[in-house]
Amino acid sequence: MSSLRPPAVPLVTHHPYFSVWSPTEHLGESTTIHWTGAENGLVGFAVIDGRPYRFAGEHGEIPTMDQTNVTVQPTTTRYSFRAAGIELEVEFISPLLLEDFEILARPATYVSFCTRSIDRQSHYISIYFDVTGEWCVDDRKQTIESNRISIPDVGPALQIGTTTQEIHGHSGDDRRIDWGYLYLLPPSDLTTDMIVSTTDIRDTFVSTGQLSQSDSLSGPTEVGDTPPVLACVFEMNVGATSERETFLTVAYDEREAIEYFEENLQPYWRRNGKTVTEMLTSAVADFPTLRERCAEFDSVLKQRCRSAGGETYADITALAYRQAIAAHTLVEYDDTPLFFSKECFSNGCIATVDVTYPSIPLFLLYAPDLVKGMLRPIFRYARTDDWPYEFAPHDVGTYPKANGQTYRTVDGELVLENQMPIEECGNILITTAAICLRDGCSSFADDNWKLLTQWAEYLVENGFDPGEQLCTDDFAGHLAHNVNLSLKAIFGIASYGILCDLRGDEDRQEKYLTLANQMAEDWTHDADDGEHFRLTFDRPGTWSLKYNLVWNDLFDLDLFDDDVAQREVEKYLEEQNEYGTPLDNRETYTKADWLLWAATLADDESDFEQLIDPLWQFLDETHDRVPFADWYDTDTAERSRFQHRSVVGGLFLKLLSHEKHLLNSQE
Repeated sequence: MSSLRPPAVPLVTHHPYFSVWSPTEHLGESTTIHWTGAENGLVGFAVIDGRPYRFAGEHGEIPTMDQTNVTVQPTTTRYSFRAAGIELEVEFISPLLLEDFEILARPATYVSFCTRSIDRQSHYISIYFDVTGEWCVDDRKQTIESNRISIPDVGPALQIGTTTQEIHGHSGDDRRIDWGYLYLLPPSDLTTDMIVSTTDIRDTFVSTGQLSQSDSLSGPTEVGDTPPVLACVFEMNVGATSERETFLTVAYDEREAIEYFEENLQPYWRRNGKTVTEMLTSAVADFPTLRERCAEFDSVLKQRCRSAGGETYADITALAYRQAIAAHTLVEYDDTPLFFSKECFSNGCIATVDVTYPSIPLFLLYAPDLVKGMLRPIFRYARTDDWPYEFAPHDVGTYPKANGQTYRTVDGELVLENQMPIEECGNILITTAAICLRDGCSSFADDNWKLLTQWAEYLVENGFDPGEQLCTDDFAGHLAHNVNLSLKAIFGIASYGILCDLRGDEDRQEKYLTLANQMAEDWTHDADDGEHFRLTFDRPGTWSLKYNLVWNDLFDLDLFDDDVAQREVEKYLEEQNEYGTPLDNRETYTKADWLLWAATLADDESDFEQLIDPLWQFLDETHDRVPFADWYDTDTAERSRFQHRSVVGGLFLKLLSHEKHLLNSQE
């Protein structure tokens, strides 16, 4: 059982718009939220032998059940509650199974319930559960309407959505969806009452133990301060030695997911003409099987992470798993999956290359086709006349509109001095090499060879001693002679050599690996600061996390002696604060993904654990109750804005390193 107190607990996690979290450890202590912090409410009551108790959400003075446990597993969050002689277990299961795109893309979360007697007496129990119309609006002034529908082989269900249905009517960072429809499907194995009403229905149920006999909302309604709810009630009576189990399904049909170069793309699950009714029918029917599959997946992944990095590491990755996936949207274009990230609470960009790069360890482990799906939009854009530059793009737009780069543009024109040319060229070359090594062939690189060659040459010309420019840590500002960015260029060039080898081009392989090797020798000399290596080539007495160095071992390149990594690890331990080692000597903040990558450089497992234990402590103690924040202060445990970003997929780098045989390295 994990003892980690998550800063926010994942409940419903599918994509940047269909997202619900609890910002408190006790599910009944607060209103649940969207990852942005906006309220996405749900409420749950249990009436036990005529007395009401609250187990989920915040409402009135109703006493809460005693929450005895909360456990966050990769796909499942499990709560245990007790009151009046019964135990109630509630699970939120989002079956994000990376090896099964059909299930991964299905926007349906299960909320399961199990009641049992703990005092060996019989009890009469009614469960009330609702979700609010807040889930399908961007702001409370918007108007929504609801419907009762019938799902084949399932029965009645409730639906709610905005009246305007302006698909892709807005883009940006701190935004929620206001098109598509939210669904609540009650259990088909129990007698169930359902209603569409305002939040006042909660008080009615608490006082009477029943729902009204008819919907109180029959037309368009502004969400306002008392939002409409989809509510259901079902009995779960138990005998002295019996237990009862059932489940609800909460789903969201966004209709169309991404605007891709002026073309609206449907979500992946809708391809081949699949309807929302068919999706919901399948979701309900698949629950028993998927629950078992998720339990098995969670157990295996936790054990793999435990073997790779210890119990603390297993806790961290369990919390990161669903977020890493749910900060993306999966669609299909031209019979090919595309996997679009959103830069959550960063700038809202879509398909950002330097967000893809840190996220890839998780996806290389389970689904390299998704890594290809991250890069394909970038390659397509870079081949157009709209991208006339020698270096690689940063992004292809602002979520959910992927129509061309928006990062650091003014009136549609790129501000060249504010780009990341070395960063993005290196990121794409390294990521492409990782994909091809995972595949054991060069086919993905072959499709994009002209661009990859162009970007490798750019790194040869400009990469060793970078001029003043931004890197992925753009919040730190411009920096010239960046030693860690130089590493990115060196491994980008070496990655191109690996790709040449996979293509059978031995001459070019030798040329680029020789170049990388010479640059590595020069780097080791020029960056040397005695017991460690500098932040910049020209600043003695400085230091930084050299997270890009991880590819030396992962790709079996041996460009750098083992002593380089060991000296760095010793410095990281020396500079460690209460909540981790800072990113560099300039500030006390760090990045969780880069801290984990830097820790993976350690040969000694105790050094690795010593470096990541403060990250666990940050998650456990931070006062910022938001989804996993990857940028935070190592002295105060305060979040530095970022939250719910896909980069937490990078926390699986230690597992990838532990299982690096998956990368068919050249030997």
